[in-house]
Amino acid sequence: MIPSSTPPRLILASSSAYRRELLSRLQLPFEAIAPDIDETPQPGEAPQDTALRLARDKAAAVAARAPGALVIGSDQVATLDGMQIGKPGDHARALAQLQLMRGRRVVFHTALCLWDSREADPSQAAQVENVQVFVDFRDLPDAELDAYLRIEQPYDCAGSAKNEGLGIALLERIESSDPTALTGLPLIALTGMLRRAGLPFFGV
Repeated sequence: MIPSSTPPRLILASSSAYRRELLSRLQLPFEAIAPDIDETPQPGEAPQDTALRLARDKAAAVAARAPGALVIGSDQVATLDGMQIGKPGDHARALAQLQLMRGRRVVFHTALCLWDSREADPSQAAQVENVQVFVDFRDLPDAELDAYLRIEQPYDCAGSAKNEGLGIALLERIESSDPTALTGLPLIALTGMLRRAGLPFFGV
């Protein structure tokens, strides 16, 4: 922890509305800045390694432009049988994803990085953690999957289901140490990182 008389600037390195909503629950002043990095997985890279690398790269990219700030980076990769499942982008791809996942267990790797740009040694600046979420999807017919997608249109979500919305009706079970991880920002892990960085909670 680096002592400071005033709380540092807090930045969320993301353009995601879901992550902004989650971070706002902590009632800490923050701003959001898009990191603008290449999010393409590297050849042969394990899914959890992709998520951890991108979370760190997002935080580092914004921290380079924000001296003295605490920067939060996060990334999520969904996997089925070790295969990455990305954001579908359109209805047809989303339906194909849900058809593939129905009746199956999907693992969501939600990686988190808190980059403390007050730290003089870059090798000591980052706290990183991968929070896994295990999700069992219901075995639903095509008509229900198609109807769900037309109602909620979750085409910007890995796995094509918003668990914080109507997508919860697609799920049989969620197992995780952090209930906010599936939505995209693990707040239990994050509050621990922020405490270690010296950020006060509850005005104390």
